Amino acid sequence: MALWDSGSMTMADQDRGARRFEQIVGNSAALRVVLEQAKRVAAADSTVLIQGETGTGKELIAHAIHIASPRSGHPFIKLNCAAIPFELLESELFGYERGAFTGAVSQNVGRFELADKGTLFLDEVGDIPLSLQPKLLRVLQEREFERLGSGRTHRVDVRVIAATHRNLERMVKCDQFRSDFYYRLSVFPITLPPLRERPEDIRALVEHYVHVFSRRIGKHIATIPEEFVNASRDYAWPGNIRELQNVIERAVILSDRETLPNLLRPVRPPSICNLPAREHFNETERIRMLDALETTGWVIGGPDGAAARMGLKRTTMIARMKRLAISRPPNASLDQFSSMDCQRKEINQA
Repeated sequence: MALWDSGSMTMADQDRGARRFEQIVGNSAALRVVLEQAKRVAAADSTVLIQGETGTGKELIAHAIHIASPRSGHPFIKLNCAAIPFELLESELFGYERGAFTGAVSQNVGRFELADKGTLFLDEVGDIPLSLQPKLLRVLQEREFERLGSGRTHRVDVRVIAATHRNLERMVKCDQFRSDFYYRLSVFPITLPPLRERPEDIRALVEHYVHVFSRRIGKHIATIPEEFVNASRDYAWPGNIRELQNVIERAVILSDRETLPNLLRPVRPPSICNLPAREHFNETERIRMLDALETTGWVIGGPDGAAARMGLKRTTMIARMKRLAISRPPNASLDQFSSMDCQRKEINQA
């Protein structure tokens, strides 16, 4: 009970927060550590930095922390910093006044003002440009900012939860991320384990998503073959839970006679069975990438490209191809290699 004691939290708040954490599927030791950390920091007002590979559920944990916190009755505002062009990111965060720049025909309120009294979730915080980080540091420390085109200072009461799949400590050492901003973000760091480190959660996750997608698609799945569950436990899941969701959704769509088909190919062929864990994972990922690339005709980008099939961003896919020495055949599509600058930037930050 002491874990949830807070002078500003009612019993209803505590019950709602507990239910939110119960909705996170799994009971592995690695996941229990994460949930214990999340519960402890929820009642505080500290900045949280959630780290982990893509697809591990960082936004889900952030939202659970918000719901379990005293701010649960106020907005939970999200912003994916990697999805906004650098030149527009500042106006998205802080807003702007009419006439602040060409095209600013009216006043616009930024995400910090929208999140006042609540929580602002900054996803992919590692993509925030160096030039903008001092302004964000000021908001975190002083809780004040100015809209673009205005000299008026606005004060806000916002709790920030940030997330990234990047190694920010390494970026700091390489002068790609400000150290003062990093230390202000990582007051309470939480690292999410990849799905391959939670094999004991696989059955519960498979059953959960089969239920979700069968209801959504309008099918009745009566049988989940043990072969599928075992193959899922052995699979490396480089795209983590997001990839698992995609595989199960496809399996539900393709299911006949109320039985879930096994869409997973063997991932431990005899030639790599005796490799060390890291080499095994790299070789497994290489095999999967080649399979996805061949299936899509070596098209990486777009909704039907290899990156989407693996649950990855296009730039992440290119970086991993470089790391695993996967090169394009001479007759393959040029789509993914149209921007060498994009490749270099991703490789430098990887």
